Amino acid sequence: MESNIYEIMKELENLGNEQTKNTYIRHGAKEPLYGVTTGKLKPLARRIKKNYKLSIELYKTGNYDAMYLAGMIAEPIKMSKRDFEKWIKGAYCHGIADYVVSVALAESRYAQNIADEWIKSNKELYASAGWSSYCWLVSYQNDDSFDKEKLHSYLKEIEKNIHSNLNRVRYAMNNFVIAVGISYKPLHKEALETAKKIGKVFVDMGNTSCKTPLATEYIQKAIQKQKIGFKRKNIRC
Repeated sequence: MESNIYEIMKELENLGNEQTKNTYIRHGAKEPLYGVTTGKLKPLARRIKKNYKLSIELYKTGNYDAMYLAGMIAEPIKMSKRDFEKWIKGAYCHGIADYVVSVALAESRYAQNIADEWIKSNKELYASAGWSSYCWLVSYQNDDSFDKEKLHSYLKEIEKNIHSNLNRVRYAMNNFVIAVGISYKPLHKEALETAKKIGKVFVDMGNTSCKTPLATEYIQKAIQKQKIGFKRKNIRC
């Protein structure tokens, strides 16, 4: 029998714990949330399977754990532009914007069009999600799925504006340089040059141990391991 949202919310409550909840809050989550680890969400998502209607209902709750689960069971191919607009509007922290909304968007037919729109936004989490979506896209889709000139113009924009941009946008831009440098062969050299020019990027991570990756370091490691051109088998695990 198909689980309903009330049963799932009760299950999420039972799976949560205070330590994880406090960790999520330090990373930007806020009430309501139960503090369910990703490791506990995955079996639940596998049991529910992909479910467009339920994912929309879960996301609407505004509960951090439910919103994260929504991303795991989403059916992006069925999602409309309006759905994505509602999701990004409801994404109140980078955990949701960059790891739920942007991931779902990357699997949709509107991915690049919407990501291009969000990148231009002056709203921090919109722009962050736009750049993040491209990170997922270039590490998954074939190189010929992209307009090389457009991606090159994005590298130039990052080179010029990254250090003066909004906090989480800086982080996503930096990740974009890494993703292009590793996974998009036509601009590998250009991305490495951009990484050298931007150098270390400062991002305020709040009261967490997270650090901003140094783009040159990550791309150089990929070169050493002969991983240039790496593509993911799936966007979502």
